[in-house]
Amino acid sequence: MKSFSMTDIGLKRTMNQDYVFCEENEVGNLPNLFLVADGMGGHRAGDYASRFCVETMVSLAERERATEPVTIIDRCIAKANKKLYEQTRNNPDLNGAGTTVVAATIYDGTMYVANVGDSRLYVLHPKVAHDLTGPCVMKQITEDHSLVEMMVRTGEIKREEARNHPNKNVITRAIGAGETVEVDYFEVDVAEGDLILLCSDGLTNMVEDDEIMRIIRENGDLISRTTKELIKAANRGGGKDNIGIVLIRL
Repeated sequence: MKSFSMTDIGLKRTMNQDYVFCEENEVGNLPNLFLVADGMGGHRAGDYASRFCVETMVSLAERERATEPVTIIDRCIAKANKKLYEQTRNNPDLNGAGTTVVAATIYDGTMYVANVGDSRLYVLHPKVAHDLTGPCVMKQITEDHSLVEMMVRTGEIKREEARNHPNKNVITRAIGAGETVEVDYFEVDVAEGDLILLCSDGLTNMVEDDEIMRIIRENGDLISRTTKELIKAANRGGGKDNIGIVLIRL
């Protein structure tokens, strides 16, 4: 396994509210841990929320005694949510603070994924073993917790209308928004040669999935270069938001 992570402020924002964590080795009883968080809120609130969520989850994971990956991640998210919610209630400067989070840990051919909000996780599987430059299948594992995604599912708007909808950035779940938070969990079979992408919507709102896959295929195993090319593509597409990316190559 090798991995690379990076954030970028984009072209329109004055502050970077995305925060990432990338650790290929053990974090407490987790075999590895990868996180992307996209903060929201007023002045400095979103920046604080994403950093607080990630750092709190990592600290909790290091001390957690449970051994099941889903149990560990579930407890870390629940506690981070409660701690952030309490801080927002007691500090007027953090009014409206919240964050998305997408988390992954990989062990023995299975990836355990947790998601709150509209940051995403994709798996790209090469049809020819280990060859990312050839034909590949890319699948979005997570489902966005957003108003627009809800409108697509209920048939109110079409999928192709969602990308440019004025309420595109309204999310329906966030860490820190309430005393408790509902989390989606996924277990995904992964294989040697697969590439895994965790990212904030600063990438996916600016770059179509087909273009993301093209950039990954063009750069093959060079995941640091791939990450930088994805960020460049997001900024070419408008750079309207911060961009947070974690890439993992099995």
